[in-house]
Amino acid sequence: MGRAGQALKRILEKYGISQNSLAVALGVERGSVYRWVHEIRDPNAETVVEIVTALRDINPSAAEAFVQLYLGDVARGNLDPDSDKQEGRTD
Repeated sequence: MGRAGQALKRILEKYGISQNSLAVALGVERGSVYRWVHEIRDPNAETVVEIVTALRDINPSAAEAFVQLYLGDVARGNLDPDSDKQEGRTD
């Protein structure tokens, strides 16, 4: 499954945020957060935005770290579409 769940799991562990705390801040059942963290389901794009907002309310540093982990190069401004192409490819 997806990158969002992996990033979320790392951030919750690193910043000591419980799944329940995030669920309460999001207004969702804890089971939803559990499914994201354990990569059973991926949050949709709208939910990812809500996760960032909730994390920002809990710990702004955690929100920033989640965005960096989840978006990677895009968050750092690397929008070069050729950056992930292998050298010598002509497709």
